[in-house]
Amino acid sequence: MADVQLLGLVAKDVPEAELNNNLGSAYGIFSGVADHEAVLRFTAQRARWIADEIWHPKQQSFWLADGRFELRIPYANDTELILDICRYGPDVEVIEPADLRHAVAGRLQLAARQYD
Repeated sequence: MADVQLLGLVAKDVPEAELNNNLGSAYGIFSGVADHEAVLRFTAQRARWIADEIWHPKQQSFWLADGRFELRIPYANDTELILDICRYGPDVEVIEPADLRHAVAGRLQLAARQYD
């Protein structure tokens, strides 16, 4: 901040529950009410590390019978989530929603083209 000025206005008192709903319900740094849920499946090889990570306070996780690990994450804006998913490359698959699945696939395809 380069030029800060005191305005003399009274701050609006917002209940903590409303702040948490608008600023803390979705994944990452983006505010907004989480209106989507990402369903991610990690390979059995990656699962043991992912199982110990907290991506979001309201995440849900499940071990699958074949050793893979499923993670469900609430989100509003997919920008940061896409970047975090892509860093796991072939060790993760986006199951739902379809829009997120296509966005991750597109980003990974663009990355792979740099090596053709």
